[in-house]
Parts: sequence; structure tokens; C-alpha cells
Amino acid sequence: MGRVAALFPGQGSQYVGMGRDLAERWPVARDVFETADSVLAVSLSSLCWEGPEETLRLTENTQPALLAHSTAAWRILTAAGLEVEAVAGHSLGEYSAVVAGAGLSLSDALTTVRLRGRLMQQAVPVGEGAMAAVIGLEGADVTAACEEASRSAADVVVAANFNAPGQIVIAGSVGAVERAGVLCRERGARRVLPLPVSAPFHSPLMAPARDGLEPTLRELPFSDLDVPLYRNVDASPVQTGEEVRDGLIRQVDSAVLWTDTVRRLVGDGFDTFVEVGAGTVLGGLVRRVDRDAVCLAAGTAEQIEQAIESLVTAGPSE
Repeated sequence: MGRVAALFPGQGSQYVGMGRDLAERWPVARDVFETADSVLAVSLSSLCWEGPEETLRLTENTQPALLAHSTAAWRILTAAGLEVEAVAGHSLGEYSAVVAGAGLSLSDALTTVRLRGRLMQQAVPVGEGAMAAVIGLEGADVTAACEEASRSAADVVVAANFNAPGQIVIAGSVGAVERAGVLCRERGARRVLPLPVSAPFHSPLMAPARDGLEPTLRELPFSDLDVPLYRNVDASPVQTGEEVRDGLIRQVDSAVLWTDTVRRLVGDGFDTFVEVGAGTVLGGLVRRVDRDAVCLAAGTAEQIEQAIESLVTAGPSE
């Protein structure tokens, strides 16, 4: 085993029941959910554990829910002795990564991501924006298709998430996304799958959300991180509070460069990745970049126990 990095999932990984087993077993996890309930003045814990699913899926609820779950899992892991040398998060997960790196308090992060979710949902009227996953086509071809399909600042589509080689998400106006999908198929894409989201995240149409969120992010007291954060916007490792703040502002309407982030981590000697929070999506994306990477999920009580056994109890191998 070489270097270990912690990865934090973004929107789409949520599920009803998330975090309940953690709070029932570990007081440190229960404290996180109690903090979230208090800070947000709603029972986020009940929403996470009992649903209803359609309410949990609302962006302004999903984002703090995922942050709380990831933070609860992270605190269990660190209390057990887990140490990592870097953190990274996919979109919303970047906030969880910053909290894990001690760059922002949980309370400040919770209120900020709820505002972020609300602003992102409000930036484009429901029914006017869309996202789709393009499978089997590389970035340059997807970008070219998007450029051809875009007709104006309002009728635009871009490559929004570079998730893995041959797996790119496009976002923009409904018409532009549909046109780009046709062009991607003509260029050889195996599939173009519409995503069940109501807003074109990480596209230029999110500029109003960025403008609305920036004043809050400018005022927050960011601290330098304990370990480097590999940012979404440029895949660069940063550690100062100001660099973190800048990345979070820019990522609202910028592409998530996840493939480049994983490649940079692997190039920097990281070969073991712990996915802290809901789901196993990020581990799968990492393996698309590096088949030899060791990826451990740490979202349920059972998964966390296994991760502790592998990374803490057993200790690193020479």
C-alpha cells in the first residue's frame, strides 16, 4: 500500500436510510446529525433515514444530507485512527472534503450547501435545463459536439463532468443537450443517457447561482487545510484557505475535472482511495482510470468496519 486519499461523493449518491446505522452505533456520528438538525432547523436526520425519497432528492436537501453523512463517516474513521494524505470531492463532495481537511466548520458548510442547492435549483426554471451522460466518446469529441450544438448564451450546452475516460456528462438548455446528444451519437458514442435532474449543473447557465453564492463564500472563515485538496476546477492540489475558497466559487458554473483529478492523484503516488459517504460511484470511476487502484467504500457501518480493518488495524504494508 502506498499513499491513501479520501474521496467524497456528490449529488446522485443519496438514498433513504443513509447514515442511520452510523448514528445508532457511534456517538460521534450521532453528534453530526444532531448538529445538522440544529443548524438547519429541520430534521435532516429524519429525512436521511426515513425519507420520503422525493423530498430527499430536492437539491437543497440532498446537498446537506450528503455532507452530513460523509462527515459522520469521516469522523468515525478518524476516531479509529485513519490518516490520509489528500482529500477530493466530486462537485458537492468538495465541501465534505474541505470539512474533512479542517478548512471549514461543519455548521458553516451545512448552511452554505443548503444555500448552494437552492440557488442552483433557482438558476434555471424547471423544464428549461437538462443533463445527459455520454458513454463511449472522449472529451475532445464531446466538447466539439457541444460547441456545434450551442446557439446562444441561453441555448448552450457544455461538457460539465469529465467523470472517467469515455464517461462525460453534458449540461445546458434542453434543446442544446438534445442536439449535442444526436451529434455525439453521430461521432460514435455508444449511448447518450438523459439524467433525472432538474437543472444543468456545472454549466454557464449556473452563473446566477455562482453570483448568488459568492458573497457567502467570501465571508466564510476558511482555514488552511490539514492535507491538500485536489480541486474540481483544475485538478490541482491546494491547501490554503484562499485557494479552497476560490475553487468552490468557480466550481458552481465550471466543469468537474474528475478524470484529471484521479490521474493527478495517481501520478502523485496515491494508490488507495477511501470513498467516504454514500454509494460506490467514485471507486468505480477511479478504477476506470487506474485498474490497479485499491478502492474502499466507507458509507455503511459494515463498510466502515472493513475499511478500518484494512487501513488502520492491519496497517500499511511495505
